[in-house]
Amino acid sequence: MQYHNKPYDQLNIGDTAELKRLCTEDDFYAFAANSGNHNPLHLAHEDGDGDDRPEAVAPSLFVGALISAVLGNILPGAGTLYKSQQFDFVGRAMAGDELLARVVVTEKRANREVVLDTTVTRCWDDAVIVSGKAVVIAPDRALSFREIEVPGLIVQRHRHFDALLEKSRPLDPIPTAVVAPEDPNSLGGAILAARETIIEPILVGRPDLIGQAAQELGERLDGFEIVAAEEHSEAARIAVDLVVEGRAGALMKGHLHTDDLLRAALRKDQGLRAGRRFTHVFVMDVPGQPHPLLVTDAAINIEPDLQTKIDITQNAIDLAISIGMETPKVGVLSAVETVNPAIRSSIDAALLSKMAERGQIKGGLVDGPLAMDNAVSMAAARIKGIVSPVAGQADILVVPNLDAGNMLAKQLTYIANAEAAGVVLGAKVPIILNSRADDDKARLASCAVAALHAARIAGGRL
Repeated sequence: MQYHNKPYDQLNIGDTAELKRLCTEDDFYAFAANSGNHNPLHLAHEDGDGDDRPEAVAPSLFVGALISAVLGNILPGAGTLYKSQQFDFVGRAMAGDELLARVVVTEKRANREVVLDTTVTRCWDDAVIVSGKAVVIAPDRALSFREIEVPGLIVQRHRHFDALLEKSRPLDPIPTAVVAPEDPNSLGGAILAARETIIEPILVGRPDLIGQAAQELGERLDGFEIVAAEEHSEAARIAVDLVVEGRAGALMKGHLHTDDLLRAALRKDQGLRAGRRFTHVFVMDVPGQPHPLLVTDAAINIEPDLQTKIDITQNAIDLAISIGMETPKVGVLSAVETVNPAIRSSIDAALLSKMAERGQIKGGLVDGPLAMDNAVSMAAARIKGIVSPVAGQADILVVPNLDAGNMLAKQLTYIANAEAAGVVLGAKVPIILNSRADDDKARLASCAVAALHAARIAGGRL
């Protein structure tokens, strides 16, 4: 866009200009970071005035600052300097409101001083939020410039995990067999989830090591059931037995190898097989993304064949529905977005897409092959000429193999500052897999995802 200013000698009384701006919660977090004003009344996940209801009231000076965008960009435009600004805050804006900032020239003074009436109104009802008067020094010459490429800002908060935790809290705590919680990380995650009433842990492992881990955390284990097991393989077997007996509705990995846990869950007698391959899903909260992003399979199936990818896709769709996605959009990834007989992943993707079209994979929209860019970017999909209800807006990314999935998940975590919740699906109950590097939010989110999915399994909706 090309901007043109209006120098002092071209300004007339009655000249007017305006800009619209949609207020978002992220705007308010960015304002808090830049201004140092951390008033919780303006932050959506906080109760700022004691009414037990989180607010997202626009900071008054954030609203007032919208006036400066009109003055600096349009009227008088480039080269304008503020001399004074008077504000009268007569209303309140909230996150989600579209606002109209408007200025009108009312007086010209000596020394290039210009007086303007300034208002900000809410678009849907024309309510005045801010009124006032600005005095500026107008530019002395005509200038034009292209819209300046301002670096984008991403607010690093994990709103999607916050929403999952809120969604899981009304549920009864799910009895969860925690296998070998014999270090502070794994035990701390279980205790934290119990404190949030998401799970009801049954601690299976060596009591002395569990007690030592609790001591390191400064926690007491009063009220927690502890089932003794000397070896990790024994702890995994006992935990699976607790599920089979109906005493536990989920498994949670502690300080043991994943293989030891899955070996017990996959045993032919008294195991947890449910007719599908066990598959892993990362539910990722990526700052700046409008919805959680599911990546599968990044932890269990190394080089999945087509039959395994069918289960990978169906399991992920089922989980996405459990966490609130009505009709999940599945992008099956390859290096290219066209079928290439030399690239097996592109053929598998096309077959999965056709199988979903014929009802062999249910509950979601499946499309592939898609490259990573046109799976998550509408602009990239348009440039490539891809017309699809999935392209550019995928909720689930089905990767070609474990290498690709693991690298994608870790890139999102360490470069895009995502948080990742990990669960194993395809068993009779969800299996919570946490990494030693996970922080408290990721551990809680893994438990919340498992609880929501377990509730759907228990309700017979799978």
